[in-house]
Amino acid sequence: MAYTVIDKPNLYFNTKLYTGTGSSLANTGVGFQSDLTWIKGRSGATEHVLTDSVRGVTKELSANDNGAEETVAQGLTAFGSDGFTVGTDGSYNTSSATYASWNFKAGGTASSNTDGSITSSVSANTTSGFSIVSYTGTGLAATVGHGLGVAPKMIIVKMRSGASAWYVYHASNTTAPETDFLQLQGTNATADAATIWNDTAPTATVFSLGTSTGLNASGSTNIAYCFADTSMSKMGSYTGNGNADGTFVYTGFKPAFVMIKRTDGLSSWRIWDNKRNPHNVLTTSLNANESNADYTDSSVYIDFLSNGVKFRNTSDNVSGGTYIYMAVASEPFTTSTTNGSIPATAR
Repeated sequence: MAYTVIDKPNLYFNTKLYTGTGSSLANTGVGFQSDLTWIKGRSGATEHVLTDSVRGVTKELSANDNGAEETVAQGLTAFGSDGFTVGTDGSYNTSSATYASWNFKAGGTASSNTDGSITSSVSANTTSGFSIVSYTGTGLAATVGHGLGVAPKMIIVKMRSGASAWYVYHASNTTAPETDFLQLQGTNATADAATIWNDTAPTATVFSLGTSTGLNASGSTNIAYCFADTSMSKMGSYTGNGNADGTFVYTGFKPAFVMIKRTDGLSSWRIWDNKRNPHNVLTTSLNANESNADYTDSSVYIDFLSNGVKFRNTSDNVSGGTYIYMAVASEPFTTSTTNGSIPATAR
């Protein structure tokens, strides 16, 4: 499928770095009003904390554990037109501590979606290919509308009302991805269970749920983050070559954010971005499943190129290992013809 080239991906995704003050702090310069803000402390061990506009401010989920949603009065307290405000909670704003925030624009105020057997509340951005979906479980096999108009390539689901894993669908996870799942808070390899996605691939309108209480318990409240392939986001896979002159992964754009996970063995969910690492080689990563601070190791270096990612390591490039990735653009490889088809430059 051909996608409209997004000349300015930073209108839909941006990484914002900041230093805590220990008092209410308005972070501006994001460039848009975020619908999902994912914050992680860089200089110390803190939770990965996610707040979105559908659940509302002060509502926290932590990517590195399976806890239920919490209300944190001094967490993320406001979404602004050009950023967000955080209170004094240590996961958001310890004095002199450094933080990374990854900000995604969906569709603003959510609306009711009746495409699935479960009515959902959806904030969708069909241009960038990202939607936030809130729904209530039934305990029975079901479908849920996602609002994207194309089948999502990655879906991350978390129960809000109780403790449960973060369940991840990825279209490049095995040859039959609808039968398998990964867990964002864990390191485990892919596993097979019909009770997660009901062994049914997502469509242009809905994704499917099995009977697992982890994401479809009767009466439970749940949130899903859905990502489609567009000119600014790409979900795919690669096979490691075990060489420091590692695998090249073509994304079709210069990345701003890349998250990877090995699927056939134990590994963390590694995250790199272009703000913590403004120049190649990228030496600093964070792991979505861990509370650890910024991690620097010569065995996990990569490059962000004008059209993809080049691995400069053996750790995330094990010979014969299979990996999935999610990448978001900072620039298109080539801009739209209305702007003269300007190619992206290398870093």
